Amino acid sequence: MPEGVWVVPVTGLPEVGPGDDLAAQVVTGVRALGLSVREGDVFVVSSKVASKALGLVAADRDAAIAAGTVRVVAERTMDDGRVTRVVESVAGPVMAAAGVDASNTGDLDGVLLLPTDPDGVCAALLAELQAAFGVERLAVVLSDTSGRPWRVGQVDFALGAAGIRVVDDLRGAADADGRALAVTARAVADEVAAAADLVKGKAAAVPVALVRGVGEFVTGALERDGGRALVRTGPGDWFATGEAEAIRSALGVTPGSELAERVGIAGLGVETPAVRVGRATKAR
Repeated sequence: MPEGVWVVPVTGLPEVGPGDDLAAQVVTGVRALGLSVREGDVFVVSSKVASKALGLVAADRDAAIAAGTVRVVAERTMDDGRVTRVVESVAGPVMAAAGVDASNTGDLDGVLLLPTDPDGVCAALLAELQAAFGVERLAVVLSDTSGRPWRVGQVDFALGAAGIRVVDDLRGAADADGRALAVTARAVADEVAAAADLVKGKAAAVPVALVRGVGEFVTGALERDGGRALVRTGPGDWFATGEAEAIRSALGVTPGSELAERVGIAGLGVETPAVRVGRATKAR
């Protein structure tokens, strides 16, 4: 058989709670399964269990979203009157509701927040796992789930990373036909996170997976670029606001502001011209 990528779930982990030693639980789970850990292996850990271990719980969902928001990218009024916002989160990525989540919270009463420093969480986990297994060239990817522009459904991505080159920049190299590559830069850490989700998943209660076969990208060292480097920002972000928000901003209505609330937030479905004109006149 040719060499490939191997992805295995780390099953049997107990429910994680505030103050728990997450690294120790991962080590116990791996050893209970009889798995060997080798140079070049990657541990993909759900951000949810990291948040639980860190005690990142809040009672007020709306306040938690506001605190976790750097800026509002787009906002829509749902059919039931609630407002859903896609925002640039304090954790880095652009996500719905700043990544605040009420699913799979276990015995915790409230909503889970994302770590504000996902790469730092990965670095701490990496150091503990390297020491426990006696393997230096390991990596940790902290995964979360998000929707994507232009694509249906959600997919896991690398919220944080340590010990791995998150991007394989092929610009300047040649393709299989010898032609120069001008724009290709593979998001390796995102690909690893997505692969791991195939054996983890929200409904399976498996928060950790071991990925083997991507050792060429694993350094075991703290790279300059972690998961935050995968967030497109600045002039390179062609989609810094939503369609409606671009127009509203030109009229002086900043997304997520009190004025936006007073003017009225665009609905999710098709609206009549009268409704749209009504908002425009309020903006004046």
